[in-house]
Amino acid sequence: MQFARVNDITLHHQVIGGPAGRPVVVFANSLGTDFRIWRDVAVRLAGEVPILTYDKRGHGLSDIGQVPYSIDDHVNDLAALLDSLAVKQAVICGLSVGGMIAQGLAARRPDLVAGLILCDTAHKIGTADSWNARIEAVEKNGLGSIVDAVMERWFTPAFRRPENAAYHGYVNMLVRQPAVGYAATCAALRDADLTEAARHISVPTLCVVGEQDGSTPPDLVRSMADLIADSRFEIIADAGHIPCVEQPETLTALIRAFLATLPAGDAPHG
Repeated sequence: MQFARVNDITLHHQVIGGPAGRPVVVFANSLGTDFRIWRDVAVRLAGEVPILTYDKRGHGLSDIGQVPYSIDDHVNDLAALLDSLAVKQAVICGLSVGGMIAQGLAARRPDLVAGLILCDTAHKIGTADSWNARIEAVEKNGLGSIVDAVMERWFTPAFRRPENAAYHGYVNMLVRQPAVGYAATCAALRDADLTEAARHISVPTLCVVGEQDGSTPPDLVRSMADLIADSRFEIIADAGHIPCVEQPETLTALIRAFLATLPAGDAPHG
């Protein structure tokens, strides 16, 4: 396991080496998950590009730190992690809140970003009332109290079959995240509006959404794509909010095709 001390917290991360001169692909995970959600995509890309996955603060094996959070806190953590690893001009693939972190990083530290893959995310997600209600539920009754509602948004009915062992594994992943970190990231999402940042994105961008996404539906993701000049928009069939779990082959193919469109060049990485 790999850990880095940045911004007074410890971040758990994983570096998988790849060919020199290829951009590092950075995977930023969604609310209530850790970097293991990217496993089936990362193993397909391994050897083709350098890969960095990490647990954002309050998730996985990373520290919780000061709560509540802002999106800027998450952006600053990723920027500091990339600086500590001497990574520049990376392709940031962010899912849900990870996609908002990616947008914020492109705005704040354009030197770190060569391209964006915005997966099942938006420039603004949810309402203050919906996030406050979720925070209250988690603080009063724990993550177990919201499992069924969250899983309906995350996964298609076909994936949620009782006999699907993987489904039960992802339930475990959610309920075993730190409730304090989860609620703190809900507050960050509640307060984040990246509409103007999205309008100013100038790097190549791929926007992807699961056809049955219940958290950031296709129309919402398309509205974000419409803000970003020359972005590409793709819908993945038979997937909910986490296509890297339900449809990793399709998502990997889209990522691979997107990477092939990027200008060739020397992409420094540690």
